[in-house]
Amino acid sequence: MHVLCATLILASLDFGHSSSSALNKVWEEWKIKHRKVYDNQAEIVFRRAVWEKNMLSVLRHNQEASAGKHSFTMGLNHLADMTAEEINEKLNGLRVEEPGNFRNVTLKEASVVSIPQSVDWRKSGLVSPVQNQGMCGSCWAFSSLGALEGQMKKRTGSMVPLSPQNLVDCSTTDGNHGCRGGFISKAFGYVIRNRGIDSESFYPYEHKNGKCRYSVTGKAGYCSDFHILPRGDEKTLQAVVASVGPVAVAVNAMLKSFHFYRGGLYNVPNCNPRFINHAVLVVGYGTDGGQDFWLVKNSWGTAWGEGGFIRIARNKNNLCGIASFAIYPTM
Repeated sequence: MHVLCATLILASLDFGHSSSSALNKVWEEWKIKHRKVYDNQAEIVFRRAVWEKNMLSVLRHNQEASAGKHSFTMGLNHLADMTAEEINEKLNGLRVEEPGNFRNVTLKEASVVSIPQSVDWRKSGLVSPVQNQGMCGSCWAFSSLGALEGQMKKRTGSMVPLSPQNLVDCSTTDGNHGCRGGFISKAFGYVIRNRGIDSESFYPYEHKNGKCRYSVTGKAGYCSDFHILPRGDEKTLQAVVASVGPVAVAVNAMLKSFHFYRGGLYNVPNCNPRFINHAVLVVGYGTDGGQDFWLVKNSWGTAWGEGGFIRIARNKNNLCGIASFAIYPTM
């Protein structure tokens, strides 16, 4: 249900009476829209309570946004029946190595003569359609392959979505843990060692761990190396995004405001750059109303954010850790 409709229906509700027919109607419509089915009555009661709590947070935030206190809105997306702790445990599966473990940091690709004011690689076809990782901590696979897809498109001229499931199932020997999380760097390490990765159409995503079924028949991508950018350096990240293409990054996605982001400029001062737990893809940047932003692709489906994307405030002291761990592959 659209946030405005929910707001109108619920504006006059007494939340002390959760059996309210108006609230029940919103709950039923939300379940239908997001195809929610629960196993038993106890789960229904628990999920309804969590949903109501999140509903209140969303409404409160959006009322404040209407009063000019926030630059973005929140919405009741498919995650609204989950607690923040559950979302962070099940969806945010990024693992980050210590900087000392990295063998290469290069800036040569960043030396562009003039950096454009704005970039949106979607317009050049370097960004594949948004997918939904589901209840699997595979964000690291979607993020790394998003960066590789952009480079393959530049190299071959055609966009072929690559297989996150291939990484989930097959890169465990490289140190990744499938749906229990993984490293962007080790995702690229697998592709390099394996001398390729299958396409999404050949090796479709299954939202769960499976047996490795890589086949050279379905090979659609490859890389020979990867590069990690200087920690926390937004200027270098901007230069690389402008000259190279989409870049895999890590962000702090622990806050409820991120989980239920609906649209606008995500500028949350308490989004600590030191606590990065989720892998996403920077596909561009720009400025809106005088505020710089990063254009970021997530893997939580198109019902989340702006069609699956979020605009995170840029040049705000590395907000949410957007430049704390940035990495891209080379052919």
